[in-house]
Amino acid sequence: MSSVNAYVAKLFSYPVKSLDRVASDRLKILESGAIEGDRTWAIFDLAGNFVNGKRNQKIHALRSRLDLETYNLSLGIQGTNRTAQFNLVEEPKAVCNWLGEYFGFPVEIEQNLKMGFPDDTVSPGPTIVSTATLEAIASWYPELDTEDIRLRFRANIEIAGVPAFWEDRLFTTSEQTVEFGVGEVKFMGVNPCQRCIVVTRDPRTGQPYPQFQKTFVKHRQQTLPEWTERSRFNHFFRLAVNTQLSPSEAGKIIRIGDRVFKE
Repeated sequence: MSSVNAYVAKLFSYPVKSLDRVASDRLKILESGAIEGDRTWAIFDLAGNFVNGKRNQKIHALRSRLDLETYNLSLGIQGTNRTAQFNLVEEPKAVCNWLGEYFGFPVEIEQNLKMGFPDDTVSPGPTIVSTATLEAIASWYPELDTEDIRLRFRANIEIAGVPAFWEDRLFTTSEQTVEFGVGEVKFMGVNPCQRCIVVTRDPRTGQPYPQFQKTFVKHRQQTLPEWTERSRFNHFFRLAVNTQLSPSEAGKIIRIGDRVFKE
């Protein structure tokens, strides 16, 4: 890692699980190891199931903007003029009514301020990928660019100054973690993130990209760097690194420009 100048280039949170991101210049660590404001809210059906891209393709066409200071939420539908404004904290019922009308069934919104609603509750820390990795993946698909890939894979921390798939250095065998730092924050890299059908679809419309998974798996296997721990790839539909953070890191801040280094 001493031969590269790894640093934080972009930071994203996803305040409402499965909806649009918020770009930030800093993110705060919670005691759970999650980041403040990430997947803090989630949409559920009345059976208690997530309403997300895995279960309902219509969620891709929802556009959202949330102000994390005022909690003012704008909702819209891709390709239409239909929009609505709410305060997510003060008007949750109105938000649910609007979403229920859109989905065609009743929904509820729940909030979790301690951890949010991450896919991996054992490793709820920020997910990490490099800009070069996203650029490399975009080159595998003639009709997609780097931003398309960024929107599909929804990582929290994007690292620049490194080669493609450099983040594969941040995990090792299943019995161990890799300790590294991002600015003042101490991380433990756990595993390469397993991907699902959601990334195969256009994040704006839900339209599937032909052979997306097959193409990804082929190229991911062919380009797997020598530094990658191959035992973590029972399949090759994996990208970005899942992380854990100790409660001692609570309250610390990750900033754009922070250096990324091995402990």
